[in-house]
This record gives sequence, structure tokens and C-alpha cells, in this order.
Amino acid sequence: MTKTTLIMPESINAAAVHLLALAASPTFAIMALLTVAFNAGQPDLLCAATQDGGALDAMVVMYSLMSAFHSPPWLKLIFSRRNGIDPH
Repeated sequence: MTKTTLIMPESINAAAVHLLALAASPTFAIMALLTVAFNAGQPDLLCAATQDGGALDAMVVMYSLMSAFHSPPWLKLIFSRRNGIDPH
């Protein structure tokens, strides 16, 4: 059995990593907003043991924190463009 590998040039590989890093923060922010928008009703059966719908609040907090933790690539991009520096 032969093993095939995909060899990508470093520039394409670096670009893919950069785009994935930029995609994380907005994705988590959108998930937080969607959780607020669509889960405003009754809690799920698994969350019925908690009182006052605390699971909804916890999910929004988790997604917001994940968005904040993944924001450094955006901050690096913004400040590098503001200072005229290449971010790579």
C-alpha cells in the first residue's frame, strides 16, 4: 500500500493557517449571538435540572470568552495595518 501525501508550498500553508486563525473569533461571536437569539425559550431536557435557565447564560459566556481568546490574530492585523507593518 502506497502512502500519498499532499505537499503544499509554505506560502499556501501559511495563508491557510492565517485564514483559519482569523475565522475563529467571528465564528464564536456569531455562535454566541445565535445562542441568544434561538434559545430564548424553554431549556433543553438535559438542562431542566438547573434553575432559571443558567445553561443558556453559560453557553453565551463560553462563546464570548472563546471569541475573546481567539481575537489576537485580529488585533495583530489591525495594529500592523495601522502602523504600516507587514503582519507576517
